[in-house]
This record gives sequence, structure tokens and C-alpha cells, in this order.
Amino acid sequence: MTEPQTRLALLTPHRVDGSHADGLVTALRAGCAAGDVAAVLLRLAPSDERSLVALVKRVAPAVQEAGAALVVACAGHDGDLVSVAARGGADGVHVDKPGEGVLADLRGRLRDGRILGTGSIESRHASMDAGEAGIDYLMIGGLYADGAAPDPDAVRERAAWWAEIFETPCIAVAAAEAEVAGLVATGSEFVGLESGIWMSEPAAVARAQALLAASGAAS
Repeated sequence: MTEPQTRLALLTPHRVDGSHADGLVTALRAGCAAGDVAAVLLRLAPSDERSLVALVKRVAPAVQEAGAALVVACAGHDGDLVSVAARGGADGVHVDKPGEGVLADLRGRLRDGRILGTGSIESRHASMDAGEAGIDYLMIGGLYADGAAPDPDAVRERAAWWAEIFETPCIAVAAAEAEVAGLVATGSEFVGLESGIWMSEPAAVARAQALLAASGAAS
């Protein structure tokens, strides 16, 4: 039986607001055209719900017309992210470092097959708890909001552990292009690319796609 082909996910910068929309849309169209992009994580800056919905509506077509899913995150937002996603036409929501009961609540409220993802979970035990809450993916790695990157060896090790044991998909995130090949080798269902890799150079998406294709051909 053929193993599923690993696919790409693109991560936007943190704290995207309306002033970034035009440039981001242009970059997303180019990035999504350069490889087999399954999903885009849109990291929004906190704002009022009306403004967030309007921004999601501006970004969504660039992603969804390419056949990718748009998942929204908004660290520090004290409103209803599920409502923002639904009204903006996004495909799901992502929450980093969820508090107790948050994922179960979101899982119960997300309708029509909308995606629930989480990340920035530091322990294996907490990761397993998230899986039991019914998430659609666990994201391992990715830049913190302050721009710091997690240790790439630790990201690779945790992604390999998760991919080997659990059925819930994993997005293993590369903060630098040199990390992509090692993450492909973990067997994770998705390899995520931080914005510094792909936004100014869509060819980086094509190079990552070539690594995925080579890995699939070899398996």
C-alpha cells in the first residue's frame, strides 16, 4: 500500500493586519502556485471582530482558489475566533498553548467539517491530551510570536515521535530552508514553511516540493 504523499503548509508572519493584506495576498498566490500546498496558517493581529472578518475575506480567495485550506490564528484575541473563521469564510482555527478545556470546547463548536489545529505544546503528555481532544493536526515547531525559533533538532525529534505513533496528522515546521529535508524524513504528513522561507522567494516552495517528491519516490 502506497504511503500518502507529504504535503506543504505555509505559515504567515505573526500579527498580520490590514496594512499587510495586499502584499500577503500577492505572496500567497505565488507560493500556492509553486507547490502542493495543503493549508495556510494566517496569524492575525488582535483587533475587533469586524476588522478580522474583513481581513480573512481578503486573504481567503488567494488560498482557497489554489485548493488549499485557510486556518486562522489570533494570539491575544479575546473574542470569538470560531465566529471570525465562519464569517470570514476560513476553513478552521488554530490555537497555540490552549488552556484546559479550550480544545474540547472548540471541537464542539466547529461545524461543517471545519479544521481545529493546535501547536506550541511543549510536552509529550500535553500533546497526547490535545490529540484526544479531537484536533485535526498538531503543529510542532514554528516561530514564537517574539521571532525566536525553537531548537530544530528538538522539532525534528518530536515530529518523528508523533508521526510514528499517532494517527492525528502532524505539521512539522521549518524555520529555515535548511531544515526542510530533515523534517521530510520524519514522515510527518505536512511540512510547514515559515514566512521567511517563502514570502519573498516562491522558488523556495518549489524546492521544498522537490524534496517531498523525491522522498515519495524513494519510499
